[in-house]
Amino acid sequence: MLKMFTRPFRQPPPDLAGLGTAWIALPLPDGCSVPAGCFAVLAGADGRSRRLSEGARVAILPGERAWCVHPGPYACALLPFAAAPEIGLRVAFAIDTPDPRTAQQRFDLFLASEAGERVGLEAMVTALEAALQDALAQGALELPPCTGFDEWNAFRGGFNQLLYTRFGVMVDDCVPADLGATHSLAGQLSARLAQQQAQEQEQEQERRPGPRAGAAVPAQEAFDPAREDARALRRLFLELPAVLCGLRLAVMPADCAIFRRHQDLLRRLDLVSLSVGTMPALELAAPGQPLDGAGQLRRARHSRRAAASLDEAWALLARLELGEAALLPVLLGEAERIVANLASDCAARRAVDGGEAP
Repeated sequence: MLKMFTRPFRQPPPDLAGLGTAWIALPLPDGCSVPAGCFAVLAGADGRSRRLSEGARVAILPGERAWCVHPGPYACALLPFAAAPEIGLRVAFAIDTPDPRTAQQRFDLFLASEAGERVGLEAMVTALEAALQDALAQGALELPPCTGFDEWNAFRGGFNQLLYTRFGVMVDDCVPADLGATHSLAGQLSARLAQQQAQEQEQEQERRPGPRAGAAVPAQEAFDPAREDARALRRLFLELPAVLCGLRLAVMPADCAIFRRHQDLLRRLDLVSLSVGTMPALELAAPGQPLDGAGQLRRARHSRRAAASLDEAWALLARLELGEAALLPVLLGEAERIVANLASDCAARRAVDGGEAP
């Protein structure tokens, strides 16, 4: 006798409370339908992803994770300069629609490589603000005082391209704003001082003899080498091929010297990607030989530095995609520096012993 298939054809609607307000992406169970106004992203362990439109039934393959994504729009306030928190930007952004010219959407790669089970609006705003502040600090973007019309347009163009290239989000609106009512340097310094005093008290309690069951863990012990190393290596493994593809497709002038520099960059970055794909395990110095804790910590720090260089590579790729021919020699020099740092940190991550990179 044939057994009846007990699972219903369609699962009950998932619990997606807060999606579109406090959350940008939430986990989606197998067998349910994509809610209206949203889309689903399914990504495997190898980073390959696919999208499902609203109303489609979710069928998760082995090894895949699924997110329900609300495209927005979302509104936030960003601080371009940490030393001047009263000066901010009111930004409205949304998750970009699929680009048929690309095999994988940038936001889908972001979910597969560095997002967890959920993507909160607050965490995304923090990431956008960090990318903006890093670009301004490194000179990739310019936002001078008393910005003129042309300077503002140049900033907006670079800012839009940066967020699209780095996260796959589109900036719908961006205007200067006075945030003095909610943000002030004095208030931030007071909060930082109170936090520092609390940490010093916790460390003093740790140094005292006697029972310490209720003592808090100092902030410097929160670094988990295994977790940080795995997170950084996953980003490098999944995102370096995308950066390499973007660099390969960058439009270069018909100049033999620039062509040779471009080809050399591609070759060196390809070797870095190969090195990441064959990276040894964190806890092993050799097959069957464990690595001590100090060596694991050193390796994790180098992998984290390589991930920071990866962020710089995305920002540089955004500038290359703007097609600023006059800045091309400078941008190629920046690319050579970034690739050299990636190669150095990846080589140090493979090493069994060695000092910290400068």
